[in-house]
Amino acid sequence: MNKRNIQFEEIADEYDDSLPAYVVEHYVQKRMGFLLAQSNKSPVRALDVGAGTGKLAERLQAQGWQMTGVDLAYSMLRVMQRRGGVAVQGSSGVLPFPDESFDVVYCVAMLHHVAEPLAVRATVREMARVTRRGGVTVYWDHNPYNPYWPIIMARVPQDTGEERLIPAREITAALSDLPVSITAYQTGFIPDFIPPQMLGVFGKLEQMIERLPGVRRILCAHNVMVVHKD
Repeated sequence: MNKRNIQFEEIADEYDDSLPAYVVEHYVQKRMGFLLAQSNKSPVRALDVGAGTGKLAERLQAQGWQMTGVDLAYSMLRVMQRRGGVAVQGSSGVLPFPDESFDVVYCVAMLHHVAEPLAVRATVREMARVTRRGGVTVYWDHNPYNPYWPIIMARVPQDTGEERLIPAREITAALSDLPVSITAYQTGFIPDFIPPQMLGVFGKLEQMIERLPGVRRILCAHNVMVVHKD
């Protein structure tokens, strides 16, 4: 077990409190809305890769999705199970599921923990493999051009210094030989240091920044790659 995995085993009970609750809730709602918009199939069978404590999966399940979460850290999955989620221990680079098992496969803030280029490539391709034809794979991770990430990553318990922020082109390259179409987004601009009473103001600012291509490339917190499997 490497240093990153040991770290996640040790912090499961504090992981959900590593950022202010109102900031976490903003991003959970944002991600849930985005993912729900990716499929009009009912019910949706979905896989959360690097599911952690299952906070997002729980919300999607409440909306009628059939959720499975996979993660290497057993202690994180125990928290997910307490939330009522289906939790499977396994590696993102060798997913323990047959080809084309899910309608939607996604990861959120996970790839930068995988870090090593070959491991990232394996994870990206495995997620595409278990997505059904006509389905959607979503890779949601930190924007490496945003200058605030090194600051926040230095103080949250889940980051050890072994992380690597993944450029969008690396995901595109890993899928270049597959029959897929890819749409890239930059999203999010709610930092952890704002007071709760400023959330509404920053929410409007976030919407404005997300509409400005040159600005969002630098200031948005996350890159989101949406891959449709043809």
